[in-house]
Amino acid sequence: MNFTRLKDFMDHLTEWRIPGNSIAVYYKHKEVFRYSSGYSDMHKKIRMQGDEYVNIYSCSKVATVVAALQLYERCLFLLDDPLYDFIPEYREMYIMDDEKNIKKAENPITLRNLFTMTSGITYNLESEGINAAKKDTAGKADTITAVKYMAKDPLAFEPGTHWRYGLSHDVLAAVVEIISGQKFSEYVNEHIFQPIGTKVFYHRSEELKRKMATQYEYRTSEESVDLTSVQEDDRNQKGYIVEIAKDIGNAELGSEYDSGGAGITTTVADYAKFADVLANGGRAANGERILSAGMVELLKTNQLNEKLNQDLNWSHLRGYGYGLGVRTMINRAMSGSNGSLGEFGWGGAAGATLMADTETGFSYFYAHHMRNPQEGYYQPRLRNIAYACMDCTPKK
Repeated sequence: MNFTRLKDFMDHLTEWRIPGNSIAVYYKHKEVFRYSSGYSDMHKKIRMQGDEYVNIYSCSKVATVVAALQLYERCLFLLDDPLYDFIPEYREMYIMDDEKNIKKAENPITLRNLFTMTSGITYNLESEGINAAKKDTAGKADTITAVKYMAKDPLAFEPGTHWRYGLSHDVLAAVVEIISGQKFSEYVNEHIFQPIGTKVFYHRSEELKRKMATQYEYRTSEESVDLTSVQEDDRNQKGYIVEIAKDIGNAELGSEYDSGGAGITTTVADYAKFADVLANGGRAANGERILSAGMVELLKTNQLNEKLNQDLNWSHLRGYGYGLGVRTMINRAMSGSNGSLGEFGWGGAAGATLMADTETGFSYFYAHHMRNPQEGYYQPRLRNIAYACMDCTPKK
């Protein structure tokens, strides 16, 4: 193993346009490389150390689907159970097409649809339902309440007929709450992170904010970037960096709302331990088992048929399918990857990304803290350089 190229690439990113970044690489439960580059606060010239807290946005989704799969392997639901069995407000749903025509949905949303982003639920954080939840609760909507209000909003398509990134995993977090009887953030910490010796936060206290890296945004116009689309767009055109608040913006739907889709604030060191657990079949370095090995295999198994996979058309996801809430490598030639078939993970709107490879026991968690994260540029390069440094030969 020689991580010189990975170090050089991270330095290149901070010289290019990323204020600061950090990575922790694991191989079979051992941390084999950790490095930080640039600044946690570029104006105060405070160097990135790797122990700063950062908002990982949609990288939170990996923890959400793992939490739900823990309940699945306890036989508390089946993937094709209708969502309305758990949240009756979703029994009768309507679809609005591009011409604003409304019709009744023929098929129910299933839990599989939530896992796989095939539910028809959009990422409209300013919908009528969500705005009503905020208004009626005076900004204090909890997870289940907010998700029930979301049921008032029309779907974008018939469930199961398309893949579309949306609030499906936020709804899945509410299902976890209902089945477990615990607040979602408490469930995740008790059943995933505390057993492996870490903790994550779903709400940012003033004390936590003092420990966070400054959050930035890369803008190509005077307007703030749209959080719901920055992950699918390259957005590599010239722009400028501005400092923004350390919260997660309109993705936090209420003061009591635990966002399954974007809520986690954590450190690189802590979330890297979670990535290591997944790369080693669900077992942590301390012997704690978070998921069965077979459930990790199911998690990373592509769930999209050829038609649905055409919707997964983000540039940095060429050659990937989509499992139960994670990208999963299905075609090395198309992706240009030197990694393993079946390596999996997900990223976030400020530059966090998790990768886990059960074939080799190799994983990493990387983060920077700049919304409009330039995933189309850094994600495939980071993957290929990391694999080259590890020299983990993928199985055929």
